[in-house]
This record gives sequence, structure tokens and C-alpha cells, in this order.
Amino acid sequence: MPKFEGMSKEVLDKTEWVAIVTWDGQGPHLSATWGDYIRSIGVPDNGPIAIPAGRMRQTEENLNKNGRVELLIASKSVDRPNGSGQGCRITGRGELQTSGELFDKVKEKFSWARAALVVHVEEVTNLLG
Repeated sequence: MPKFEGMSKEVLDKTEWVAIVTWDGQGPHLSATWGDYIRSIGVPDNGPIAIPAGRMRQTEENLNKNGRVELLIASKSVDRPNGSGQGCRITGRGELQTSGELFDKVKEKFSWARAALVVHVEEVTNLLG
């Protein structure tokens, strides 16, 4: 299982937003969340990532058909060897949970959440070097 370490950990710690990509065979669907939401729940070094889900109905439908999910995170304030700014792609399997430990953590912080989008991380890739 991949770990968040080094540059990817720094990007996760500083990202303002997170793009969420799912697909159902017809094409991609994009949704997003705030980086602070994820950090307030906490991310172990090797995941999973829990995201509060309010609506995310199309995301849920797509995950029921195809559990693949990709997250895109980025921060201008992370230095890389050739300059500043770094992005990371996080690939894994996703599910919406409405009970259990991660759902309870999400619901405690975000009373409006109807579920926890849980991403089981399989790969973390730095995008800019």
C-alpha cells in the first residue's frame, strides 16, 4: 500500500482543494472538496482518505458501477527540484459509507454529511517532478 510521505505528504498538508474523478463508462464525472475537510478528519500515512459527502449523487452512482476513483491535489507553496508548485494524483477504490468508524468521524465534524466517501489508496503519483 502506498504511503503519503515526502512531497506527496507536503502537498496533502497544504492543498486547498481536492478534485474527485469517477466514471461510469460514458465519461468522467468531477466533483470536489476542500483540503481542510480531509485534514480535519485525518489521513493515515497509507490511507484511507475519508471525505464528507453531502450530495455527491452522481459520484455515488458511478462508484456503484465502477469503484475506481482518482483525486487530484495541488499546492503552489510546495517546492520541487525545478521550481515551485506541485500536484499529486491519488488513485484507488472508493465507496460511500453510512456507518462505521470513518463515517462516525466524518459525521462528528460535518453534521451535514450524509455519508463518508472513503478512498482506499492504491497509488500516489507526484505530477511535476
